[in-house]
Amino acid sequence: MGDLETEAERSRAEIADSLRELADQLDDDGDVTLELGETRVRLNPTDPITFKLEGESDWSGGDTEAKQSIEFELVWWRAATTAEEASLDVRE
Repeated sequence: MGDLETEAERSRAEIADSLRELADQLDDDGDVTLELGETRVRLNPTDPITFKLEGESDWSGGDTEAKQSIEFELVWWRAATTAEEASLDVRE
């Protein structure tokens, strides 16, 4: 099947650029390529796509900082009858 999860610290401007690039790729109706460092994955989203958006804050009494986050998730279904058809195209 394959999963890809990456994490890196980036500036707000760099993240905004990445989100704009993703939006442009979604508008083009073709493949979407996500890159972070040397890792990239190519996907081909199909309509309809479920868009999940989550914002949260984690703080406990006595802490001097609160961890806050925004998570985006796009979910769609593809026809697949083999593991190869269902796998992600991940390259490093």
